[in-house]
Amino acid sequence: MSTSHSDILPSHITHDISNIRLNKPQLRICCIGAGYVGGPTCAIIASKCPNIQVTVVDISSERIAGWNSDALPIFEPGLDEIVRKIRNRNLFFSTDIEKSIQEADLIFISVHTPTKSYGFGTGRAADLRYVEEAARQIAHISKTDKIVVEKSTVPVKACESIKTILKTNKHRGVNYQVLSNPEFLAEGSAIHDLLAPDRVLIGGDETVEGSLAIKKLSWIYEHWVPKEKILTTNTWSSELSKLVANAFLAQRISSINTISAVCEATGASVSEVAKAVGLDSRIGNKFLNASIGFGGSCFQKDIYNLIYLAESLKLEPVAQYWLQVIKINDWQRERFAQMIVQNLFGSVSGKKIAIFGFAFKKDTADTRESSSIYVCRYLIDEGASLHIYDPKVSSDRIYLDLSEQTGSTERDLNDHVQIANEPYEAAKDSHAIVVCTEWDEFAKLDYELIYSTMQKPSFIFDGRLVLDHDHLMSIGFNVFCIGKKPPKNQFTNQSPL
Repeated sequence: MSTSHSDILPSHITHDISNIRLNKPQLRICCIGAGYVGGPTCAIIASKCPNIQVTVVDISSERIAGWNSDALPIFEPGLDEIVRKIRNRNLFFSTDIEKSIQEADLIFISVHTPTKSYGFGTGRAADLRYVEEAARQIAHISKTDKIVVEKSTVPVKACESIKTILKTNKHRGVNYQVLSNPEFLAEGSAIHDLLAPDRVLIGGDETVEGSLAIKKLSWIYEHWVPKEKILTTNTWSSELSKLVANAFLAQRISSINTISAVCEATGASVSEVAKAVGLDSRIGNKFLNASIGFGGSCFQKDIYNLIYLAESLKLEPVAQYWLQVIKINDWQRERFAQMIVQNLFGSVSGKKIAIFGFAFKKDTADTRESSSIYVCRYLIDEGASLHIYDPKVSSDRIYLDLSEQTGSTERDLNDHVQIANEPYEAAKDSHAIVVCTEWDEFAKLDYELIYSTMQKPSFIFDGRLVLDHDHLMSIGFNVFCIGKKPPKNQFTNQSPL
C-alpha cells in the first residue's frame, strides 16, 4: 500500500505523541467488546504503552464485573498477571460506553460476529448486527474526530458498511477514518501471540487521511512490535486475509485427518507420515497433528463466511472446495465416535465412559465448536453414561453446550451425564476413557492406578495422540487412537456382536 503521504505526521498528532512521551496520557483508546479479542488485546496495549489510556467497555455488567474481579471471565495463560498489574492504572473496564466513546481518540470494535442462524445466509453469512449497532452508537455519541478500527472478524467490505453508517449519521464537523486490524490469536497462546506476533495487519484507505490513520495505529504497535512486521494493505485485502488465514489452517487439519483414516486402514502411522511430510521446507510441520477435528470460535465460522462470499460472487467451485474442509471435520468426529462404539462390543448403552477434556483445545476454557461436544452427543444418543472431566470448563458450561447440541434439558441430561472434579473420579468403574482435549495433565496421570479401578477389559481412545500407547498396552489397556491401526495382540472388535 502506498504511504507516500504519511511520512510526516500532522501537527496535532505530533503534539499528541510528544506529550505522551512526557508521560501525559493524551491518547485514549476505547474498545467496544470485552470478549476473547478485546480483553487480551487491550491488556497488552496498555501494558506496553503505559502513557496510553485504554478502556474496555461492554453492555454486560456481569462481564465487566468479571474483568474487575480476581476471577477474569476468560482463561488465558499469563493474562491474569498482566491485568492485575495495570488494571485501574491505564487499563479500565467499564459499562459507561457513552463516556468512553466520547473521550476516545481511537475506537476498536471487538464485538461478537456469529454465523447467522436466521434469514438469508443462514449457516453461512456472518451476523453483523452487533458491528452495525457499535457503528451507530459511535456516530450518535461522537462529537470529535475518531479513528474507528474494525477488530472483529468480518466479511470483505464490512469496513465500507461501517463507513456508510458513520458518514450518514455523524454530527456536523466530525470526521472518521475506518481501519481494518484483524486479530490472529490462537486461544491458549493469545498472550504470546500478542507479544510476539508473526505480523500485525492494518488496512485502510489509500488517501492522505487514511495513511495518517494507519500511521497512528502503527505507532501504537511499534511500542513492542518490530516495524517490519507491521503490514499495511487496503481494507479489502486486510479483511480477506483474516478469513483466508483461518481457512488455510483448518484445511491443513482436515487434510491430515483424511490421511489418518488411510493410516488406520493400512497400518501406517499418521504421526510418522506427518513428521516426514512436515520436514519438507515447502510444507512445514505446523497444524499437521491428526485429531478428532478442529473447534473454536473462528475456523468453522470463517470458512462458512468465505463460502458465503464465494457463493455471493457466483464462484460455486470455490464454495464447494471450502465446504469440503468442514465436511471432513464433521466426518472425523463421527468416525471417532463410531470407533468407540464398535470396539466396545458394538454397544455403549448403559456403560460408563470417562471423557477427558471438554474445551476445544488445551489452555483455554472455551468450548465453542469443541469436538468433545459432538463426540459426547453421539455417545449420549447411543445410551452411554458419560463422566466428564475438564480442568477449566465449568459444569454449567458443559450442561449448556450439551443441552443445545442434544435438545435435552439439564434434568434429562442428568440421566446420561455427570461432571467429575478430577480424572481419577471420572475413570473409576468406567469401561473406557476417551481423550478429547490435549491437556498436559492427561499424559502425567497414574494409569496403573486408573486401570486397577476400571471395568475389564479396559479401553482408552486417544483422540489427540497425547498418551504413551505402548506403556498403556503394557499395563493391560486396549488402546485405540486416531491414525494408527491397533496391534494384533490386543482385543479388537470391528463389528457388533
